[in-house]
Amino acid sequence: MALLGPSLLGLAFVALAGRPTDADQPASLNAFSQTYCLDCHNESDAAGGLNLGNSDFSQLTANDLDGRQHWEQILIRLQTRQMPPPDAERPEESEYQRVSTAIARRLDQLHRQQPRIPNVDTIRRLTRTEYANVIGDLLDIQIDATQWLPKDESSHGFDNITVGELSPALIHRYVSAAEAVSRLAVGRQGGTATGWTIRLPADLTQEYHLSPLPLGTRGGLNLKHAFPETGTYRVSVRLTRDRDEKVEGLYRTHELDILIDNKRRHRFQVEKPKGRNDFTQVDANLNTDLHVTAGMHDLGVTFVHQGDSLLEIKRKPFEASYNRHRHPRQQPAIFEVTVYGPLSPGDQQTTDGSQPAATAIAKQPSTHFSSTGSRRKIFTAIPKDDSIESQQAAAETNFRNLLFKAYRRPIDDADLAVPMRLFQEALKPTVTSSDATVTAAPAQSINGTPLWQQQFERAIERGLASILVNPNFFLKIESAASDDKPAPISNFELASRLSFFLWSSGPDQRLLELAEAGKLSDRQQLAAEAKRMLADPRSEALVNNFAAQWLYLRNVDAVKPDLRLFPDFDENLRRSMRQETEWLFRHVMQNNLPVTSLIDSEFTFLNQRLATHYEIPGVVGSHFRQVQLPADSPRGGLLRHASILAVTSYSTRTSPTIRGNWILENLLGTPPPPPPPNVPTIKENQPGTATTFREQLAQHRQNEACAGCHRLMDPIGFALDHYDAIGRWRAFNLDSTIDSQGTLPDGNEVDGVADLEHALLHNPQPFVRCLVEKLLTYGLGRGVDHRDAADVRKIVQQAASTGYRFEDLITGIVTSQPFGYRTKESLH
Repeated sequence: MALLGPSLLGLAFVALAGRPTDADQPASLNAFSQTYCLDCHNESDAAGGLNLGNSDFSQLTANDLDGRQHWEQILIRLQTRQMPPPDAERPEESEYQRVSTAIARRLDQLHRQQPRIPNVDTIRRLTRTEYANVIGDLLDIQIDATQWLPKDESSHGFDNITVGELSPALIHRYVSAAEAVSRLAVGRQGGTATGWTIRLPADLTQEYHLSPLPLGTRGGLNLKHAFPETGTYRVSVRLTRDRDEKVEGLYRTHELDILIDNKRRHRFQVEKPKGRNDFTQVDANLNTDLHVTAGMHDLGVTFVHQGDSLLEIKRKPFEASYNRHRHPRQQPAIFEVTVYGPLSPGDQQTTDGSQPAATAIAKQPSTHFSSTGSRRKIFTAIPKDDSIESQQAAAETNFRNLLFKAYRRPIDDADLAVPMRLFQEALKPTVTSSDATVTAAPAQSINGTPLWQQQFERAIERGLASILVNPNFFLKIESAASDDKPAPISNFELASRLSFFLWSSGPDQRLLELAEAGKLSDRQQLAAEAKRMLADPRSEALVNNFAAQWLYLRNVDAVKPDLRLFPDFDENLRRSMRQETEWLFRHVMQNNLPVTSLIDSEFTFLNQRLATHYEIPGVVGSHFRQVQLPADSPRGGLLRHASILAVTSYSTRTSPTIRGNWILENLLGTPPPPPPPNVPTIKENQPGTATTFREQLAQHRQNEACAGCHRLMDPIGFALDHYDAIGRWRAFNLDSTIDSQGTLPDGNEVDGVADLEHALLHNPQPFVRCLVEKLLTYGLGRGVDHRDAADVRKIVQQAASTGYRFEDLITGIVTSQPFGYRTKESLH
């Protein structure tokens, strides 16, 4: 299959003119075109709609954007060795390298002459994940943004791209979120009780310890919960029942603990009904009232572990235990936990039960102002007394400090106008004059807090809500460029791009101060900040936001294997699958390892549940740890992870096509085109049938409309066929032996995952290029196309000298032209 016309050869020779050449080089380039290209891509037989017979690459100019796009696509096919196809005559590796290098150098030269940068939308809203993270950093509270904001749709593989529209319904959601979050953050004594219910997954096995609950416990849940104010809260627990309304596994007395910040606050005795079979009242009294201070606390509800009992059955017991039919529970389990309160707002008892004196609070209101992390963020200044002047001065200071970080840019008086106006309107009914004495305030108090202070907090809450609903907060706004040529974005816009890329959150104080001083324009300073931010715990967002979308880890929650075929699958295994992949990505990131370690790894991360699934002995406990693997282990890099293998399978069987497509799209960056309409589906393979699934796919490829893509996808997928639909290693599939042989698009013969990994890393540049494109797409919030190709190549080439280490890719991206520049309009 041909890729280069004769006119290309002269240009390729020119592009290589600066290098040592020999007399045979022009002839060899001409031979390349005649031998490999024009038979398929000529005027009369333009395979794939590509005619190179009249394509004059030597005449390609910087202004010919369509031509540059055309040759960028050809270059990728050459670099990944996908063309010519395996069944055609193919060039030697040295010829591939020489010609692709020539094309790349010419395209890079044209890009330098006239760079084209696709624009990021000037106005984009925060995603649901970003909104929660920004609130956490700004106000020091963790929220569940799913309570108010809808799911963000995905495009180009990420959910931060489809955020350019803002419907009236969504604006209303942001208003509701702002009101709720501001009340939660201020934590004033409003006296309004609210409730939260947390329900555990139905297929969660609760027979053993679950992280991060304390050792010596089993089952249950642990979550961070923001208590809006100090007071008494009721915690209610309901147990899981079967369809006969019986609490399954309740054969003896069990102890159930309620924990606040890993300290036991209450213990229930759960007993089997005596002398009757009525379970309706077993959990009716599993309610307790606890005194909790305002702010973030760990809430844990779990059973005391009583030891494991031996199941006397005829075969090895399943690891899963979550219903009475296939997986009977041996012990009771928690169904849901409800928190309701405050029942007595203003109660100043602390989480350990101590009671501070009310007089101390009345005399020292500043103690109350800084009683939680969120209040310390908000009340950086407190009124000296109850006068209007003092309260307004404190409010203005508080709002200024919040606005700088909330709006991610310099603040002026106009930004203060709305928060201060709402503050003053809320303050007017009860404030006193500056001549009033403060000594009268304690007499007008609730639970030791002066009324003026409560009114001040209410007014601050209203002003804070106006900040959170302001477009400057929940929108990322950039100024449009005034010139067609690439122009640098402002330091504050660059600070936001950097922080939302690495943290999925807004810039911290240091980053904003550097932007204010104009220092982020310096590439070395920018690279240094990127390294600092990677070392910060907030870079975990690259694991649970970027990697979770790039590697389809979010889809693990939707994996529902057929339990007749995979009876051991449960929520515990699902969580462990995802965590293994997250731990590997985190390890590569935190230790600045070569990104190729994601493909070829001599170790993995396991807990007991996943190790049992993999049949790896010696791993005990629910915590994850690094496990060194023997040379012949079927475990290791991403392609051997159950998470990846499960999300690329059907509920009943594997899919070589889906797995092959996943690798082409997410590891090589060469996704096949979407399937044509009306393509017949392949029926499920049944035991005893005359053909194997591999043979069925071969028949499917006889359809010319399907053959082109399936020839690329299927051989890659078959290399992983020793892994079943939930990632277990197997030698047989139903009544046939596994055949994992195939021919890759680059002509390499592979037999199994080890050969596939070797083929991917023998020429690592396509994988690294793909990862850079994914990171750039995620970091900019737009799709990457041919206009970015030269910059992507530059990033990859610079990182090659250090073995493609993770940190080098990140610094290369943040200092690149696409990351730091805009143009007047989106040019094609």
